[in-house]
Amino acid sequence: MKVSDRTRGVEYAIRDITAHAQKYKAAGKEIIYLNIGDPVKFDFKTPAHIKQALVDAVLNDENYYADSEGLPELRQAIMEKESEKGLEISQDDVLVTNGVSEGLDMTLASIVDPNSEVLMPGPYYPPYSSYVKFYGGKPVEFRISEDGRPDLEDLRKKITPRSRAICIINPNNPTGEVFDRKSLQQLVDSATEHDLYIICDEIYDKIVFDSQFTGIGKVAKDAPVVLLNGFSKSYLMTGWRCGYICMNSNSKKLDEFRHDVPKLARVRIAANLPVQIAAVQALKGPQDHIPIMIEKLRKRRDYVVKRLDAIGFHCKLPRGAFYVFPKIELGTRWKDDQQFVLDLLDKTGVLTVHGSGFGATFGSGSFRIVYLPPEDVLEKAMDKLEKFVKS
Repeated sequence: MKVSDRTRGVEYAIRDITAHAQKYKAAGKEIIYLNIGDPVKFDFKTPAHIKQALVDAVLNDENYYADSEGLPELRQAIMEKESEKGLEISQDDVLVTNGVSEGLDMTLASIVDPNSEVLMPGPYYPPYSSYVKFYGGKPVEFRISEDGRPDLEDLRKKITPRSRAICIINPNNPTGEVFDRKSLQQLVDSATEHDLYIICDEIYDKIVFDSQFTGIGKVAKDAPVVLLNGFSKSYLMTGWRCGYICMNSNSKKLDEFRHDVPKLARVRIAANLPVQIAAVQALKGPQDHIPIMIEKLRKRRDYVVKRLDAIGFHCKLPRGAFYVFPKIELGTRWKDDQQFVLDLLDKTGVLTVHGSGFGATFGSGSFRIVYLPPEDVLEKAMDKLEKFVKS
């Protein structure tokens, strides 16, 4: 039976690579998982008050459909959070989604037509390109300079009459790079100049190590900024799937988008109500788990980068999120990054992700490591990686 051509362009390297790991695991071999950015899989646990709020909601029979746009109390709490970060929004500019992925899907479904183009800094998070291709568009990578700033000359060269949006994630997955205020301003200015949407995913906004995080709302002014965010990472609610879309109130260019995107929220009925109730408590309740989480991650980041440098990998120090993206010395031993990652898995049981899965132009020749596991697991993985490379 025929399936739609749309699905052929859908790829998700982070989970696709797991299919190879299943064969390894079926042989009874141990796997060290450094491929998926799920802190709750390791020693970062959902705060007790958030879990209790979910349990209470279920026991109190708050198990019915929520408003399609989201629970009003949660939309209000989101508005307050994002307003503090600088974005001008009202409660009506907030849509609650089942994770950031659904928000991204709704956003790109609303703006991408066949043969339109979406610009994204390479390397990028795979679902951005997959959703663009799914709706008939073309992802276009632009360069990030060595200093971590967008290469504006490269960006401008790649803007065409078919360009529809600039799509970024800040802090970045897979590199951990954090755009500063100047970089964000340059991207917003470029989007405004060429009548492009700017879609900004800030899911890692609270996981920043060595610099002050600047939300895109600080430089948005009246630009058509669509902000994506959620509760998976900072609030350790990965499996609960709760995210949101925010639309810049000051942008009249978003009026049509603001009118149409809620239709998609209604078609899928609603986001999970008990989880939304818990998400209110996540925003309004104690935040003391966040600095503890960041300090643990800082130590793990520093250890992994130190080990990678000693092994001989060229590796930039990530400034946010929980990923590192070292370059591979390719040659006669490995023809490409995917072969390197599969060979590493086969010889050591260490599962990472090939860099080309994050964009062929600027991701190839690297691989992504998640440094979420405890130090003893990371030490074991680095020992195996070192032995593998030097054997």
